[in-house]
Amino acid sequence: MPHYVIVLFIALFSLQASAADYPNVRVATLQHGTVNWEMDVIHHHRLDEKNNFTLDVMPVGGKDSSAVALQSKAVDLMFSDWIWVNRQRFNNRMFGFSPVSAAAGGLYAQPDSAIRSLNDLHNQRVGIAGGSVDKSWLLLQAYSKQHLGRDLKEVIEPVFAAPPLLNKLMYDGKLALSLNFWHYSAKLKARGFKPIITVEEIIKGLGVETQVPLVGWVFAEGWRQNNPQLLGQFLTASQQARHILLTSDAEWQRIRPLMRVKNDEVFDALKQSYRAGVLRQFERTELDALDKLYRIMAKEGGAALTGGAEQLDRTLFWLPNPDGGVIQLDTGSAQ
Repeated sequence: MPHYVIVLFIALFSLQASAADYPNVRVATLQHGTVNWEMDVIHHHRLDEKNNFTLDVMPVGGKDSSAVALQSKAVDLMFSDWIWVNRQRFNNRMFGFSPVSAAAGGLYAQPDSAIRSLNDLHNQRVGIAGGSVDKSWLLLQAYSKQHLGRDLKEVIEPVFAAPPLLNKLMYDGKLALSLNFWHYSAKLKARGFKPIITVEEIIKGLGVETQVPLVGWVFAEGWRQNNPQLLGQFLTASQQARHILLTSDAEWQRIRPLMRVKNDEVFDALKQSYRAGVLRQFERTELDALDKLYRIMAKEGGAALTGGAEQLDRTLFWLPNPDGGVIQLDTGSAQ
């Protein structure tokens, strides 16, 4: 066997052996959830290996299943919202949060609807995704009270249902309007449904001008304390994957089969909405904005939303440290 072949074989064997020695990061993701696009980018570009870990994705059936997996230590991270983390911490169940996305949906009406603004909502059946304490629904109620002087619950008939069902009801003409998550709203927009108001416009109307995160990576504080470098490596790979999706149209073509879209209009709408929602920065200004937003939602949702936590625990937010590990935003402490 030629010498250079032996050298190459040894190099490849060493590379495989070192990759096998990387610690696993176990992540719960919803089946067909949009975060799987990012996970696929990490796998395809081997961003986990480049950041010295091995990504292990566990598909789960729903948000509650993710929480059960995380709480039982079957996974290390899940994709969820900071309000859940705040509620857990108030009850001495210590989790942390790293912000990822500000993507949010909006209120959409039928394409031929005469409704043009919230002022036109009278005795309408409005689909609401996420239940009675959904963040977007609470913010819409607060916006209506502040700008229109009306309690929406006294004006409309809310219809709470799962996001896919709400879109089907809209397609079938069985609902006048729906307030849905960002990717379902993008599909409505692509099919010509009429935007009445977006969650981004609602947030700005409530006096929060900066982009604020709604969802991100959630992890147990005990796991973070034991694995600060590993958490930082995962969050860095996650950032790198989002950067690729922000800058590469070719990457979107590659992941298109995962998106399960039927036409170019829906594909383009999802790509644009995803990119618009990627969080550009999260510093003290954004944290202060979240504090304000939490007070608004807590007033509307009460204990059913907060679990009794009247204030936002500002110490729950963590960011990847460029020098390795993670940084707690509010205190500036690094691990």
